[in-house]
Amino acid sequence: MNSWTYQPIVSKKQTRRTFFSFHYDPDNQRAQIVKQSWLTKQDREAAGFFDSSAFESKKRPDDVLRQFLTEQLKGTSVTCVLVGTETAIRPWVRYELVRSFHRGNGLLAVRVHNIRDWNKQPSAEGLNPFTQLAYRVANDRVYWQEFNNGAWANYDKVPSMSLNEVACDLAGQLHHTFSFRFPIYDWVNDNGYQNLGDWIERAAQHAGK
Repeated sequence: MNSWTYQPIVSKKQTRRTFFSFHYDPDNQRAQIVKQSWLTKQDREAAGFFDSSAFESKKRPDDVLRQFLTEQLKGTSVTCVLVGTETAIRPWVRYELVRSFHRGNGLLAVRVHNIRDWNKQPSAEGLNPFTQLAYRVANDRVYWQEFNNGAWANYDKVPSMSLNEVACDLAGQLHHTFSFRFPIYDWVNDNGYQNLGDWIERAAQHAGK
């Protein structure tokens, strides 16, 4: 988890619609376990449970998939990325996270590699996706960067935004990775079954939702 201390959760009687971002092929079973846990209460909804690789296999234009993902994010207040072995390097996961930041969603990551699959096996721990993405403030606008092939590069698949439109508190930091502001948890070691609701509520309130 990140080192900063969250403020206590303020109870809000409203439906939390959460977008779950994950690498479908290896982690779908683990993601479904998280989803079912999240949906055990009536004031919760989930989005994002689809196979984006199906779009890639049909060789649809990238702008079509970007538009689809943007539409799926509408009406959500939090984006939760479920981190498996290769999640951090998936291009569409990166798009979902940057787009979520842009639209003002609360953000958090949950490691799911320790959830055992149908063969009762965990998978290898992957990189934290938030360490692979960064924001940079220049002239009162926020721009995006990604770490790729051993170097940082500008990320222009999501447009820049006005600094005044940023939902979360950047604490005066003008250039930093997403991991500076958004936490990562472990489903098994941090008892996600019991705590996911609190994690998501904290993320929402951190973004002013």
